Amino acid sequence: MTNNKQDITTLGQLKKTDYKSRSVKDELRENLIKQLQKGAGGFEGIIGFEDTVIPDLQTAILSRHNILLLGLRGQAKTRIARLLVNLLDEWMPYIEGSELYDDPLAPISWFGHHEVLAKGDETPIAWVHRSERYTEKLATPDVTVADLIGDVDPIKAATMKLTYSDERVIHFGLIPRAHRGIFVINELPDLQARIQVSLFNILQERDIQIRGFKLRLPLDIQFVFTANPEDYTNRGSIVTPLKDRIESQILTHYPRSVEISRKITQQEASLTDEQRATVEADGLVKDLVEQIAFEARNSEYIDKKSGVSARLTISAFENLVSNAERRMLINHEKSTFVRISDFLGVIPAITGKIELVYEGELEGPGKVANILIGKAIKTLMLQFFPDPEKSKKAKAPNPYAEIINWFSDGNNLSLVDELPQQEYKKNLNSVTGLKALVKKFHPRLTENQDLLLMEFVLHGLSEFSQLNKGFLDNGFAFSDMFNSLFNLQPDEDDLDIDDDRY
Repeated sequence: MTNNKQDITTLGQLKKTDYKSRSVKDELRENLIKQLQKGAGGFEGIIGFEDTVIPDLQTAILSRHNILLLGLRGQAKTRIARLLVNLLDEWMPYIEGSELYDDPLAPISWFGHHEVLAKGDETPIAWVHRSERYTEKLATPDVTVADLIGDVDPIKAATMKLTYSDERVIHFGLIPRAHRGIFVINELPDLQARIQVSLFNILQERDIQIRGFKLRLPLDIQFVFTANPEDYTNRGSIVTPLKDRIESQILTHYPRSVEISRKITQQEASLTDEQRATVEADGLVKDLVEQIAFEARNSEYIDKKSGVSARLTISAFENLVSNAERRMLINHEKSTFVRISDFLGVIPAITGKIELVYEGELEGPGKVANILIGKAIKTLMLQFFPDPEKSKKAKAPNPYAEIINWFSDGNNLSLVDELPQQEYKKNLNSVTGLKALVKKFHPRLTENQDLLLMEFVLHGLSEFSQLNKGFLDNGFAFSDMFNSLFNLQPDEDDLDIDDDRY
């Protein structure tokens, strides 16, 4: 519209502008076309779906379809739905006082028709921002038809002395009040079948029926539904006729690479300015956080149908930084960096976000979390250093021999969580050959990165069964693999982890 909305307060003034009535689906389509022509996509902040989900979503909008987003938890389904608001016009005119945001040129309610009939061009016009044109409802078994569509209000009928067949006695539910906007139902299979049936006519014929009174309300709504495939067998299902009326079903997925997953985590992680300024998080530890999720999605201990949400890596990274910050504050240091030993702090973020199968329940969530962290370290070890197993069998000198021999000579190393920076450095430097190994393969690193990789090597060697790693209450103890067996040092199979804490 070319006119300033603040100057348009009556129907007559609106008619003199270039405003034309159009459906919300046409509005979304036309605004998407403009964005695509400008090289934009309308879904800023969604990472990893550029070549998969987003093109399908844009196609559905161009086709003016209702949409079902189908995917496991933590795949940005709700976030995508909320971003559709950006494709609406910034401001929309409606008849002032209307419950249903009646279009001034095409009212559908009794109130809207009556206002135009009684006041003509003097009908008051108000404006609603696009952020108010989005309605979201989480489907739960206790949702009723009255919640979604409406019900007869006997008090209103008595007060206004009207019969129950009069439209004016209806208290409209969420769906009619979403007229000319976007309506989202999350976790659709959780909605009882009889409630899903009530959506049939709204999607197809745009009729609503309340207490036996058929009411012709040509509702104009963009429907978006989300569902988890797990729900089809565990909690409910989408009834076939309803699914048939949802024109486009779009499958979402988890990030397909560590790089993409890392971008999502760094975008979503909620860190304070103080944390960003005082706690250094190297790319290695960021990748380790993401690798934990990838290991979890392939773990025999975790239910693959349930999925592993992207929220796991986000929460884990926040805990990782906070654990390092806590150590810095306790030791009265001005800055610090995330260590591998800080990953003990991410266990609560892991255990609350994984669904264990029977074998996982036998192990316990705390131990499964430690196993996932260990597998992530083992996977990334091969990206930074030679394979310890192959190096041991190769004819060439073993680059880890000096380190392993140091422990074979009876030396031990403890790295507890609250170890001050200087003691941490001193302990790592005491291991013969450790610093030289890091410098050999990564010569141009900062001191903090050197120390991080030195600790990483120890954890990596333990995952390849070259060293023994014992779990302390607040850290790790490294020792010779064979001597530890004779000395009955704690190993991974004897973890004393209180699973009830998680």
